[in-house]
Amino acid sequence: MDKGTIFFNGRILTKAGSGLFGEPTFADSMLVRNGTVTAVGQFQELSSECPSDVEKRDLKQQTVLPSFIDGHMHLLLLGQSLRKLDLRHCKSLEEIRSTIKQYVVANPDAPTIFCKNWMHSMTPGGVTAAMLDDIDPRPIFIDASSQHSCWMNTAALQVLGAETMSDPPGGSIHRDAEGKPSGVMDEGAMMSVIWPFQAVSSSKEERMRSILQAIQEYNAAGYTGVVEMAMDEEAWSSLVTLRSTQPDLPMRVAAYWLIRPTADPESNSKQVQRAIELSGRYNSSTSPDLRIVGIKIICDGIIDACTAFLSEPYAPLGSPPPIWEAEHLAPVVKEADSAGLQIALHAIGDGAITMAIDAIEKNASPGRRHRIEHLELASPKDAKRLGELGLTASIQPVHADPSILTEWPRLIGEKRCKRAFAYREFADAGALVAIGSDSPTSPWAPMDNLYVATTRKSARNVKYTKVVNEHFRLGMCESIVAASEGAARSVFAEERTGSLGVGKLADFVVVDMEWDANALLEAKVKETWFGGRKVWG
Repeated sequence: MDKGTIFFNGRILTKAGSGLFGEPTFADSMLVRNGTVTAVGQFQELSSECPSDVEKRDLKQQTVLPSFIDGHMHLLLLGQSLRKLDLRHCKSLEEIRSTIKQYVVANPDAPTIFCKNWMHSMTPGGVTAAMLDDIDPRPIFIDASSQHSCWMNTAALQVLGAETMSDPPGGSIHRDAEGKPSGVMDEGAMMSVIWPFQAVSSSKEERMRSILQAIQEYNAAGYTGVVEMAMDEEAWSSLVTLRSTQPDLPMRVAAYWLIRPTADPESNSKQVQRAIELSGRYNSSTSPDLRIVGIKIICDGIIDACTAFLSEPYAPLGSPPPIWEAEHLAPVVKEADSAGLQIALHAIGDGAITMAIDAIEKNASPGRRHRIEHLELASPKDAKRLGELGLTASIQPVHADPSILTEWPRLIGEKRCKRAFAYREFADAGALVAIGSDSPTSPWAPMDNLYVATTRKSARNVKYTKVVNEHFRLGMCESIVAASEGAARSVFAEERTGSLGVGKLADFVVVDMEWDANALLEAKVKETWFGGRKVWG
């Protein structure tokens, strides 16, 4: 029998006050037995009720928080991205080219060159395949940091067979004046062409290793749970096999099945039926730590690429349409909801947000905690509707980092920028707020995410002094809750995890930190515990 472990002399978060100025409540000690929290309180009380040989661990006044649950991320994409050349430090085309040149020389045996974290601001004049063709004859793929665009050389276009491709639904293959692919694919083409190619370009064993590496990185950052937001056949098969070979895998996964856009109702329905089938086999009753909880639909793109669906035109480009038209979106939402699945709709622009909320209001059942992902430019009316309809506001504060929003005033104007990332309105309206990172599109360190949420300052560049819409910030308590219990609630897992109460799974982190928003970047996760087992630190 497990005699248990008493964690004492700490600051164990037992209750987090609500609202902007909510205050925390801490306990001194916590007893863990058989993977669950069995008591929380004062050391003398807890120790007097335990066997004399119970294990004792001195927390040395460090803070204990429920471990983090990433409310929106991409597990296989993250794992694969860890092996890609990172261009994050580049500031120009010349720096991108130089970085890739160094890499290809150092990696002569790699059949394909995969890169990541290109940002449109690095190449304001646009990009073409020709800009890469003289670097190396091998295929070169460069993922945008957003994962909504891919820039590639001619060899990569040839491998994909891009010349004979039509534009996929909801996406585009950029072309030159003669109609030939010029080197960029975006939106629906990422989902239908690039992601599947990159997935199958590695073996199942490699995909499993990638996922395992992603999980290890997440444990080290303080996570024991993720909400996976673009699950497909290759990723799911790899993950199921990985868990069968490693049943004690230290990560709880709730996944949304990606529905790729088509104009064919039958094809759309077939994708939904696959999600329904898998959810019937992998759910909270049969497989609580690896389950399919709903479907994911990407309704629009991103503002930096001028592909987010706005109610008013972009300053330089007019008004691109959404990836999903409302007429195709409605039946998919209705079919999934009727089967008891949750609906997650990616909506960044105000036009897409309105369309997404409308689709749920008209075609889905209340009480399911259906969710809108990103919510970067919501109108005041739609911010209120999130609460009125009982929706989850799935947000990624790291996307609100001021240092990466420098192009927004030019693209959408200062007036609309004042509506950016209206988190305070979502919380005040009564929406369930869940915080995620959207990795690998963004850094996944939870404290960086919380810093942006609570201060609206830059975590990427502390020297960047601009603050974005400070009046929309969240409080310390509500941010930490949103990154743990809020994410758990969003997938109906709050009875098991997300907070430190008696009967809950012993999923927690030991953190060296000050309870001060401005000091969050100095906070250090020292240990991560999964079901009472230390998995990092």
